Amino acid sequence: MRIVAVTACPTGIAHTYMAAESLEVAARAAGHEITVETQGSAGSTPLTAEELAGADVAILAADIGVKGRERFAHLPIVEGPVKRGINDAEGMLAEAQAAVDAQPAVDPAAKLDTSGKVPANPALASVVAPGYKPGPGALLRTWLMTGVSYMIPFVAAGGLLIAISFLIGGASIATQVNGGTFDGHTYKEISDVTDIWGQVGIAGVLYYIGNTAFSMLVPILAGYIAYGMADRQGLVPGIVGGLLAVSIDAGFLGGLVAGLLAGAVVLAINRIPVHKNVRGIMPTVVVPLVSVTVVGILMIAVVGSPIASLMDTITDWLNGLNGTNAWVLGGLLGLMMAFDMGGPINKVAYTFGVASLASGNQDIMGAVIAAGMTPPLALALSTVVRPKLWTTEEREAGKAAWLLGASFITEGAIPFAAADPLRVIPSLMAGSATAGALSMAFGASSPAPHGGVWIIALIGTPGLWLVAILAGTAVSAICVSFAKTVGRAPAATATEAGASTPAASLTTAVHG
Repeated sequence: MRIVAVTACPTGIAHTYMAAESLEVAARAAGHEITVETQGSAGSTPLTAEELAGADVAILAADIGVKGRERFAHLPIVEGPVKRGINDAEGMLAEAQAAVDAQPAVDPAAKLDTSGKVPANPALASVVAPGYKPGPGALLRTWLMTGVSYMIPFVAAGGLLIAISFLIGGASIATQVNGGTFDGHTYKEISDVTDIWGQVGIAGVLYYIGNTAFSMLVPILAGYIAYGMADRQGLVPGIVGGLLAVSIDAGFLGGLVAGLLAGAVVLAINRIPVHKNVRGIMPTVVVPLVSVTVVGILMIAVVGSPIASLMDTITDWLNGLNGTNAWVLGGLLGLMMAFDMGGPINKVAYTFGVASLASGNQDIMGAVIAAGMTPPLALALSTVVRPKLWTTEEREAGKAAWLLGASFITEGAIPFAAADPLRVIPSLMAGSATAGALSMAFGASSPAPHGGVWIIALIGTPGLWLVAILAGTAVSAICVSFAKTVGRAPAATATEAGASTPAASLTTAVHG
């Protein structure tokens, strides 16, 4: 077969490239030709018209909306989450082969026009397989993850700038900037650049820029949830709905609702039959006008107030957490971070940490980062302390896992977990729960949403935060080392039997 594929995950860092490599390796082993377009954070090189025209089938391994999906309208499609591309590439290839075998023979030259955008032969579209049809739950997850994927760069830029400003000027810089006046002038009234520097210094300027970027989290989340549902027409009502959610204090949950509302409203409008003379102005005038009006009224008059009340309740509860309650929450977040290591459950915990940052609670972010660092570090430690339990390739991969764990790239543990999930995943969850619980109990705060050990200077009570990470690492390493000895052949036997190894995928994760 000649295969074209797309891989994409919410962060566009590790899973995207690991799935691409897994598909490439499996395809080559089976004698197929494959070209993969990785829609990651570093951008992507689009498939060419020739590659699309010569393909027999498309494989889409993505947790977010695939950009340019219409390019594959002439092909049978095999689709699934990005983790399936990592863990079950052979199964996706088998489904692709079955889809190709079920198709009538078609001249490749007739598949596409020279633009590579639409089928040149209208009859072709009626004979190809309709493709994968995800269920409601899968669709909802894809829409939400699309919003999260576009939000994360704003989190990283804004959060790190705020963290750097705190490092330079101390936490009081936020009070100074948010106080609104400098020698009687507001930020907006200060027009002279040199005066801005003189009034607030580099720390204040960085805080102001970072805070501005951070203020875009909810609108971008809402806008791109709607984008995942209704394409570009969903952006305007989604972003406006997100801005309204911020203005009425509906916060993060309000943004989720606004995005879903905006996408649903746009889809509903586009289903209404209109006269052909009106179709030309629908996407530029009618749809934006009607969708923004409907979403705005619903957010202000119907859903905004209840969500704002719920957010206030949640915020008060979070701010009131201390002692026993705090460590319970930290332990739960740790379990979630290690359960699927970069998957949807992990992203829920991470997004919860980001939302808590926006509400002023930095302890939760500290616990989330600590819990996310533990899995790769624990596996790296186990490969050093108990090397005979691991294959040669796994021991080599463990060397890369040190850097991945230290950098808060939880995905570095995925290849190990994929090779032996029943032993590895529960062990990692135990250690991450320990790290999260201790971090919360110690009150180790993080004003930055990412960075791992490299942001240690920004962490509140950094020494105790490191103790939490080391304790979690030790717990997971002990658990996984013990689990590997239960009911399992020695590593050499496992390798001879064809056990999968994570070396290549971990290399990809490092490069990602």
